[in-house]
Amino acid sequence: MGISELRQGGVAGEPRALDPLGRDLVRRGFLSRADAARAELVRRQCDTSLDRILLAEGLAQEDDLLAAHARHFHSRRLDAAAVARAEVIEAGLDPRILLRHGALVLRDDGGRPRLAHDGADNLRALRDLLPEELAGARPVIAPRAAVQARVAGMYRDTLRDMAAARASEEESCRGWERQSAARLRLTCLGLLAICALCAVFPIAVLGLLAAWATITLVVAAGLKAAAFVAAMAARDTDPPAPAAAPLPRVSILVPLFRETEIAHALVARLSRLTYPKCLLDVILVLEEEDRLTRDTLATIDLPPWMRPVVVPDGQPRTKPRAMNYALDFCQGEIVGILDAEDAPDPDQITRVARRFQTAPRDLACLQGILDFYNPRQNWLARCFTIEYATWFRTLMPGMERLGLALPLGGTTLYIRRAVLEELGGWDAHNVTEDADLGFRLARHGYRTEMIATVTEEEANCRPWAWVRQRSRWLKGYMTTWLVHMRAPRRLLAQMGPRRFWGFQAHFVSAVSQVLLAPVLWSFWLILAGLPHPLGPVLPGAALTLLAGLFLTAEALSVCIHATTVSTRKHSHLLPWVPTMHFYAPLAAIAAYKAVYELVFKPFFWDKTAHGLSVAARGRRRSDGGFDLAGIKLEPGHEGL
Repeated sequence: MGISELRQGGVAGEPRALDPLGRDLVRRGFLSRADAARAELVRRQCDTSLDRILLAEGLAQEDDLLAAHARHFHSRRLDAAAVARAEVIEAGLDPRILLRHGALVLRDDGGRPRLAHDGADNLRALRDLLPEELAGARPVIAPRAAVQARVAGMYRDTLRDMAAARASEEESCRGWERQSAARLRLTCLGLLAICALCAVFPIAVLGLLAAWATITLVVAAGLKAAAFVAAMAARDTDPPAPAAAPLPRVSILVPLFRETEIAHALVARLSRLTYPKCLLDVILVLEEEDRLTRDTLATIDLPPWMRPVVVPDGQPRTKPRAMNYALDFCQGEIVGILDAEDAPDPDQITRVARRFQTAPRDLACLQGILDFYNPRQNWLARCFTIEYATWFRTLMPGMERLGLALPLGGTTLYIRRAVLEELGGWDAHNVTEDADLGFRLARHGYRTEMIATVTEEEANCRPWAWVRQRSRWLKGYMTTWLVHMRAPRRLLAQMGPRRFWGFQAHFVSAVSQVLLAPVLWSFWLILAGLPHPLGPVLPGAALTLLAGLFLTAEALSVCIHATTVSTRKHSHLLPWVPTMHFYAPLAAIAAYKAVYELVFKPFFWDKTAHGLSVAARGRRRSDGGFDLAGIKLEPGHEGL
């Protein structure tokens, strides 16, 4: 609850014991004593400083707060221009530490060192890291954004390179850059060998492919059935009791790239979050070369708790590299990820923060439920919604209950910042950095838990856009498996047998099933009474058994899909569940595209197109702007 809500509720707060900053502002007429007392009341519920509360509530301007801090420290105040032209003293620290603290050592006109910061945070931890001759430098007060901009400009190349190589090389695929020629030669030899075998032994090759497709089908169906049963058994569990400790600060990274269509709607959606704004630190992560999105955001009056961070252009141009760079600008102890088109539940951050407060330390990540706000747009959107509902509402909760490691979704995931930094952030070269991070967490002894909060986003509702998105996911799955299987024995020792074999079952079967889908579809010939290519070498009973197995797996999928979408919110999708079989061929196309890119363009980020539906971007007004009140148009999706 913020000051405005306390004021509307008639809560006056206790007039005694005001913070020195509050007393200064009251004495100079910048703040009423009643609002200062309410701010103190808010501070007792929130783990933050008074100036952040006043700034987030719009009760004080940054210049007034900086001036008050300067008076408190008996120090000078520098504006952004003065910070930009001041002489910097090299402190010998990792520039990411300076970014994290929003501080920089400058030389004043008399040649003395001065520690520039915004006065809001205690810099004792930073002083302990500084050389002895700089640790005692007197403070000067400067805007945090100006200090961070100076650090980012000075160490531009260093920070850019660090973002690309933040994860350890052992758990990254970036070494593949040096192996492109060898990879191409090996691929060509493999293709020649496969073509030769197919020409000489066509039936034998088909039989081997059918055998592997059958094995992975059984594994996939078994994993799916076990997760389904576990999820059904877990639905009545009681949520943990809420914590009474002050709420923590939470940073939200929102990577944006060519998102001009939905930038306005994004700001409107995030503004509806009910988490105290003084504890929210929303960072809009922009690419340097994306001037369109930067110019669009420049026209929007962003709230004080939302700010852009521009990532220097570099390679690979991927979402994880951008997030690695932006991580050190974060101020929260919890880091969350949202996508440009996301519409999170208003109370989502509160639920996440309270769960982390009651959870053991090994619970490092919370994954929310993803859903779509345009499921009625067309058939593809309906099928995509059925697939997402099954994955996030049934299969992932079931896998968690089975004690398996979870491949994270790319959004609505929240991580303890200390753990994220311990792991080296994200692998900047992996195009499914989310799934990869889920297994890196498991390798280092941490757990991920599903949390019952929903984020609605836009279903990809155009076939080729869907294929491009899915091919990136599948390429990332292949990359993740290859990276973590470099040393299988070490992986087994780190993850334990249950998680290790769960990792194999999920990744190997998921990729094999889409690549070998045409082989499995051939069993429809038997069910239709037509001859099968393997008929001359397999007895009829064996072929019938294989066809029955294929049909059983299809029926299991239909049953799980139907059970998942039988709720009030998704029941309108039930008639479309049988058509999911015709949705599968798109994944097969995406899989072959993924294999091609794995060889020739392993780090290429095939960006998902956003803003394809009216529900994603709002209705356009006659003046060219957007009617943000209409950003959610689908009935039954009142998440906001």
